[in-house]
Amino acid sequence: MPSDPPAPVSVVMPDGQTLTARLIEREQVPGGWRYLVGIAIWRNTDSGTVEAAEYRVWLDPSAQVRPVEGVSYDDVPRKLLPPPPAYPDPGPGQPWGWVLEKLPQRGRGRGESVLHVSDCAEAPAGAPVLKLEQALDAIENPRVRTCTLCRAATELDPLLRGFGHETG
Repeated sequence: MPSDPPAPVSVVMPDGQTLTARLIEREQVPGGWRYLVGIAIWRNTDSGTVEAAEYRVWLDPSAQVRPVEGVSYDDVPRKLLPPPPAYPDPGPGQPWGWVLEKLPQRGRGRGESVLHVSDCAEAPAGAPVLKLEQALDAIENPRVRTCTLCRAATELDPLLRGFGHETG
């Protein structure tokens, strides 16, 4: 079964002129889309003749590509980003997440807490299991520290320091 020819689009060139090109493929990228377009050009061959060719380039559709009125783009192939990874299945009886242990209060003021991975031997039994965002929010509190025995710090510190976690 022959495939449909790519749909025409208008491409805005760096000097402002507009050319008709062919929309070959659409690809979702973090933050939006990019379009693969083919622009018809002439090129010289090794034998000294001139032949028709196509230059293909990925472009930003919000700035460099315009639809052609009356053209349907429904059949143009598109690649979507893969779904975000799922949290690993910890197995029966082992909820995957973090647990906050409230330490006994000493003197006046608020007590401190320790954040554990849910399967840490030092994690309090029966404490509610926190999801990732809840654990990140908890660890930003100066009265909360991560357990030195389990992997809580190694799992959460890169997320806090490496990716600029913000609350609110």
